[in-house]
This record gives sequence, structure tokens and C-alpha cells, in this order.
Amino acid sequence: MLVIPAIDILGGRCVRLWQGDFQQSTTYSDDPASLSVDFDRAGAQRVHVVDLDAARGSGDNRAVIEALIAKSSLSVQVAGGIRSEEQVAAWLAAGATAVVMGTTAVREPALLAECAEKHGGQVLAALDIRNGKPAVSGWVEIETMDVADLIARWNELPLAGVILTSTERDGTLAGPDLETLTRVRALSKLPIQYSGGVSSLEDVRLVREADAAAVILGRSLYEGKISLEEALAL
Repeated sequence: MLVIPAIDILGGRCVRLWQGDFQQSTTYSDDPASLSVDFDRAGAQRVHVVDLDAARGSGDNRAVIEALIAKSSLSVQVAGGIRSEEQVAAWLAAGATAVVMGTTAVREPALLAECAEKHGGQVLAALDIRNGKPAVSGWVEIETMDVADLIARWNELPLAGVILTSTERDGTLAGPDLETLTRVRALSKLPIQYSGGVSSLEDVRLVREADAAAVILGRSLYEGKISLEEALAL
């Protein structure tokens, strides 16, 4: 299982939100690129970078993320507001290893299929769960679509995997949503990256035992709850 540090960027800074709430953000660094270098030195292979401004349609942090990609030798998967094939192609051309599509993956199946087919193995679908349903548009809107139907659709595409986030656990350090992870893992033919609530090495072990391909860590790293080196050693 890969251990993937997360860098969420809002207004050029690395922040963490509480359950996706933009009104409850904590700033951890004014230099996201330097964080990627630190994660690289600690032994990480990949970093998960989210453009929060782009996700909610209030601008973007493209220049900051491009600088991060250039400064670090890590593989970078970029998320946040990627809603067209042109944007997918542009991020890959800028050096991203993979791109993450969330709202588009849920609401525009034909466009997701086009991107996945054109960029095989470089597109990840984001499954952000709130109250058992997919959350979209920066997690402020809830879709009524059944998760099983959504995953069945994704199983037919050449995606790099699915990023499962329990939005109600995200940024809370309250522990992973193993019930949802187990359910999604059983439904999906694709590798699952899990995010949300992981706060200890024991949590990392539990996510691994639930057969996740990767765990994404954010606040737990920034607040010293988990040592990246120790998590990687697992």
C-alpha cells in the first residue's frame, strides 16, 4: 500500500479543511513546493495535490502547483476543478503523473470515459462520500445516484483507480470509515486510494488490511500524529 501525503492549496497556501468546510481552514505552510521536497526526502513516492480554489470555482493555484511539480521528483496527482479533457491534457503536459476528476466523474460519464480512454492509466475518479451519497462541486452538493451504480460504470473504464474520501471524517482525525472502504473495495475492480480521518499508525494498518492500494494522509502528518517515515515503513 502506498502512503501518499496530501497538499491542499487555498490562496497559494497549504491548508486543511474540517469536513471540507472552507470556513474552517487551518494553514500549515505558505510554501507548498517546499513541503513536497520534505515529503520526497522522507521517502514518499507520490503526493496528492488539491487545488481548493479551482474545486469551488473561485480561481486557481496553477502556478503554485506547477512550481511544486518542477521542484520535486515525486509523482504528483492533481485534483480540484478538472472538468474537461483539455484540462487533463494540460496538467499531464505540465508534468503531473495523474489527474483526479470528481464532479465530472459523477455527473458527466461520457466526458470521463473520453478522458480515461485518451489518457489510459492517468485519470483517477474521485468518490467523495457524504451521508452515503456522492458529494460534488467542492462537496457542497449531494448527488442521489447509488454508489454501486456509479462504481459499476467506472469499472468498465481504463482508469488508474478511485480515490475514496469520507467527507465526514476528512480533517477530523476521527479514524477511517472502514465500513464504507470495505463496501467500495468489494464493488470496485479498480485500485482504491482511501482518505479521511486517518490519525494513527494503527489506522494506517487498518486501511491496509481493508485492501486499499493507498492511503492519503493530511492533517495527521502536519500535526505530528503520524510520522511519514514510520507510515512508509509499514
